[in-house]
Amino acid sequence: MKGLSMFLLQAPQIRELGVFTTMPEHFRRRERSEWADANRGGTVTDAFLEGPVFDEAGNLYVTDIPWGRIFRIDREGAWTLVAEYDGEPNGMKFLNAQTLLITDYKNGLMQLNVASGQVTPYLQRRNSERFKGVNDLVFDSEGNLYFTDQGQSGLHDPSGRLYRLRPSGQLDLLLSNVPSPNGVALSTDGRVLYLAVTRGNCVWRVPLLPDGSVAKVSQFFTSYGPSGPDGLAMDTQGRLLVANPGLGYVWVLNARAEPEVVLRGIAGSSITNLAFGGENNNTLYVTDSTHGRVLCAALDAPGAPLHRKA
Repeated sequence: MKGLSMFLLQAPQIRELGVFTTMPEHFRRRERSEWADANRGGTVTDAFLEGPVFDEAGNLYVTDIPWGRIFRIDREGAWTLVAEYDGEPNGMKFLNAQTLLITDYKNGLMQLNVASGQVTPYLQRRNSERFKGVNDLVFDSEGNLYFTDQGQSGLHDPSGRLYRLRPSGQLDLLLSNVPSPNGVALSTDGRVLYLAVTRGNCVWRVPLLPDGSVAKVSQFFTSYGPSGPDGLAMDTQGRLLVANPGLGYVWVLNARAEPEVVLRGIAGSSITNLAFGGENNNTLYVTDSTHGRVLCAALDAPGAPLHRKA
């Protein structure tokens, strides 16, 4: 038995996520939306939170997809509406201290001036063709932007895409066969991109080669349940954090894709995306999308630094 135990995986630590803040009632819109008709079977969805990202002052920004809204949440959990426009915003990252870059399912890549609340186009089309429906994004240390184009792809139609937008403006199509590409994160050395494949219920490992291509893409982690991996993040220990809305979990995976920690949301939570923040950048904040909540938990390692456009 002693020899056999060497081959047994150590059980992950199970922890609970607590509530940081909940969307105030006066911001909730209890009516049907075109987005919810298509993506939630017509269920009345008063908010659907995504895209958490922190500014330099420690404010948390989140998107509300069906109603085209961007909110700022301060350190005490108070909500402010920053922008409302004709769009379906999802993932966000800062271009610079005053500008958020948004993956907008309806409009492509958009940018928001957080001081004025003005939303303007950034990249809406490729060669005059609309995107399928962009979803999430991440910058590398050289200012290359990686973003996913999910649309309604899935196992029935594995045609989702992964793009790289270089600082020069060159747009590279890296993958075009993904069944629902969603969240993206980069390894700490920038040599591997991790890609959430929601309808495949897994995370792909995408090596980034020196010549700008990708090869030997593989399946890194396999989940289960009704809805697969969504948002991703990386910590300074090189662990990959995976938001899983169908389970209401965040998986904290080591380099072997073994769960070291499982963070569980409140019963019924739909955990869509995640971001590190707090005084030492070691508190994980996650969007509980369908309940209009942000949950959180302190971890033993800070999040890896996020990069911006070069």
